[in-house]
Amino acid sequence: MENIWIIAIVLFLIITFLYWKISRDYFKNEVVSKGMWKQWGTRLFYWQGVIFVGIGVTFLIIFLLKSINVLKF
Repeated sequence: MENIWIIAIVLFLIITFLYWKISRDYFKNEVVSKGMWKQWGTRLFYWQGVIFVGIGVTFLIIFLLKSINVLKF
């Protein structure tokens, strides 16, 4: 049971990092203006989205791994 938590945490961190790396320049330059990006509220909503995407994709991957019997718990 401990292995699933380790796998899930590592998977979440990798997905979150990759999504942040891909999307930060786009959101910083295209979606909001430079002045708006300096406000903490704008960045807070961005980070909430990054975390939600990381959680969702992690659950999806864990579910797919369980459904093809790679993970057993």
